[in-house]
Amino acid sequence: MGFHFFGHREKADLPGLQNLPTSMTGNIALPEDQRAQLASDLSMLDKTDTGRSLRLQKDVERSVISAAEDSVKRLRVVEMGRCPSCGAHIYQHVGANICDACGWHQFDLPKKGAVRVHLKGGAEAPLEGERAYVLKSGDCLVVRNGVVAAQVPRDAYTWVEYNWPQEELASRHTEAQKQLTVPCGWCGKHTNPTADGFHLLHIAFGATQERYCFCSDECYEAFRKMYPSRVHRDCYNRDCATCNACQKRYDEEAAEMRMLAKDYIRAKREG
Repeated sequence: MGFHFFGHREKADLPGLQNLPTSMTGNIALPEDQRAQLASDLSMLDKTDTGRSLRLQKDVERSVISAAEDSVKRLRVVEMGRCPSCGAHIYQHVGANICDACGWHQFDLPKKGAVRVHLKGGAEAPLEGERAYVLKSGDCLVVRNGVVAAQVPRDAYTWVEYNWPQEELASRHTEAQKQLTVPCGWCGKHTNPTADGFHLLHIAFGATQERYCFCSDECYEAFRKMYPSRVHRDCYNRDCATCNACQKRYDEEAAEMRMLAKDYIRAKREG
């Protein structure tokens, strides 16, 4: 499974950026009062300077393109198994990416399960909603039926609970498994982790550790003959946990299933 960073390409050539909205309002449906405010401001700009609103629109579009480019780069770093904040190894799970080095994280929320905000002071029942947002200030916004139902100060609640229904968890794992197609590192055919002769290999030809899957013993041995062990690094026989000869992308001791396909295959085979 390979990953490619974007080189010196124009921002407009990046995937997903060719059809940016030309309207000043973008793709989000603004509330009525904000739409009225936007219309009023645009009308004022047109009256004072007919070209100013057009220049402002171009500035907005450039800002959107720049933000999208930053987002693509950040997601590519995460895709490579690294933290976009500090560059350390991150733990990738089905619905969460976590860096225990700096605390950076991102996680999915249940689509059907309720979110509960547990209050301090011995409150009998927590606040429930469809989603909760923890702001930088520490305050928590509870959204119910598409609107903010409560704003809870940081010192008024203890923790936020996300209730994942078992059927949704099972569906996520099944969907993740269906999307995993890892080719053999030698012949290119799809691998079957439950078949005899399946191999998963950690090896570093350069400075960074890589993973390869093989569909059979024959493909594995052919790969080893074509790429023999280097003098200074015996990846075929050395335990990665005791070796520091390369920059590791994967933690051999990770306990849970990660989002990367090869990690999922490893977890499934060991289970």
